[in-house]
Amino acid sequence: MNLSAKQAVILLVGLLAVTGAVTGSPQPQRRELQPSSSREQPRFLSRGQTFREVIGETLVLPCDVQDLGSYVILWRRGTVVLTAGNLMITRDERFRLIDGFNLEIRNVRPQDAGDYVCSIGSAENKEQTHTLEILVPPVIRGQPAGGSVTARKGGSVTLECKASGNPVPTITWSKKGASVTGRENIVEGFSLTLEQVDRRQAGAYQCSANNGVGPPATFDITLNVLYPPEIEVERSWVHSGEGYEAQLVCIVHAEPPATVQWYHESILLDPTERRSIDTRGAKHILSIRGVRSENFGNYSCVADNSLGRAKKYMELSGRPSPATFLSEPFSRGRDFYNLSWEVTSWPPLEEARLLWRRVQMNDSLSIPGKWHDVILAPNPMTATVGFLGKAGRHKASYVIRPLQPGGAYEAVVQARNRFGWGEVSDLYKFYTRSASG
Repeated sequence: MNLSAKQAVILLVGLLAVTGAVTGSPQPQRRELQPSSSREQPRFLSRGQTFREVIGETLVLPCDVQDLGSYVILWRRGTVVLTAGNLMITRDERFRLIDGFNLEIRNVRPQDAGDYVCSIGSAENKEQTHTLEILVPPVIRGQPAGGSVTARKGGSVTLECKASGNPVPTITWSKKGASVTGRENIVEGFSLTLEQVDRRQAGAYQCSANNGVGPPATFDITLNVLYPPEIEVERSWVHSGEGYEAQLVCIVHAEPPATVQWYHESILLDPTERRSIDTRGAKHILSIRGVRSENFGNYSCVADNSLGRAKKYMELSGRPSPATFLSEPFSRGRDFYNLSWEVTSWPPLEEARLLWRRVQMNDSLSIPGKWHDVILAPNPMTATVGFLGKAGRHKASYVIRPLQPGGAYEAVVQARNRFGWGEVSDLYKFYTRSASG
């Protein structure tokens, strides 16, 4: 039943008249509802307010009036009267009057939002308005609804999340365990578009809706990226010796998963007593026990899936490894430098080659000088060079002289065993003390 304010007053007067007839009291005259001008006019002690309440909570809208006299208090929402005097007009049991004419609303709902007016019947300009805003925690829906989407490498894909709530939620995106775009960890907006996708963008994405009301709502979307095999090698050059063990490792990424095969030169390899092929996650491992001279050479791992093929090469070698330098870059001497290094070689070293040169330096340029080439034999009786071999690791040193005080130099080293010359080392820079140092 919806009543206007005027209808509510008439109804209340009628009820009072009926009550008087039953009790034998004289029926009140309509003019008795209008107090004489000599009496104080009613006034509000409460003030209009804006209430922001979370859905499901209970609130009280105040309506505190002084000098009400015979005036009637009405509560209405828009044109719909909720109460007239002490009479509840609305049938919604969530509404009731407490402590006089304060209006209590239990278990508030989104449809309860709006303006509520407390008015003094027949009194001009005597009303007070409260505004009720219902705060609703976020609710989120993702697209695709199944929470999984598949894309091809190089393509683009859009993930979407829609959220409702009051206030309007803000949606942010994050990628579990990594950055979303490669630059940021969080991106805002109802959609996330990924361009030129690759395997690094595959994984679980999460959209989160937050409006400050309750905890954020989240939705997870898994992006699957289909791509042909991609191969990394753990080491492109693997050193071993006869009678020892060697391991060659390929790291293969592919979706759908790839089939991996190993080749020595052009011969397909199968497991044998001395050879095993294992898979540990993305790692594919070729192990050779009791290496023989015929096992040295070039190896390749080949990965195939429905989208393509990839191949990577490795060398298993008995030749010495590139040298690693052990000496400090700054010499204790002014005209000499003791260069020391280490080489891995299972067979004994037969010789080493040292190349060094001076580098002229100024503020903007470095001008290299002429290379000096020295062949070193592993003769422990030689004063300027010594070799120490243990468990395949060979340490050597050589005193380079004469050098210029305060000079800058660079050197490379290469070693040879019975299988041949190893790879040349990286360039190593060293310096002599200045004449005044």
